[in-house]
Amino acid sequence: MSTTPFTLIDQGQPHQIDATTKGSTLRLATEPLLEALGWTQKTEGLCQGDICIPIANRPDLITQDGVDLVALGELLGRPIALDSDESTASIGEETAANTTLLADGIAPDFTLPDLSGKQHTLSSFRGKKVLLIAYASW
Repeated sequence: MSTTPFTLIDQGQPHQIDATTKGSTLRLATEPLLEALGWTQKTEGLCQGDICIPIANRPDLITQDGVDLVALGELLGRPIALDSDESTASIGEETAANTTLLADGIAPDFTLPDLSGKQHTLSSFRGKKVLLIAYASW
């Protein structure tokens, strides 16, 4: 088991956090990870303000080696895109937050540049027809 620097991207912001791998499980250092995501560990579980998620029934989630990133993503309802070879992961927004919007046919708002670098926000096209084309290189 070795410790390596790892980049976690949350809401477009990169966070450098030490990681360890044990078998196929990736664990990130507990305090820096929870701080980056805005959570604290209390006796009640993982808390964000007055909201706490019990974790007593998940003893493998947080160990002395750190937090199981994939299990944390599942617990929080946030998808994880993980590239172990590049020591990088991106954690998406809570899936439950987008479920209602998607069920109503409303795409989540985002901003992306065009080929000339000009930024465009989806919400600026409300009331107009928009064709979105997405592709992946893999």
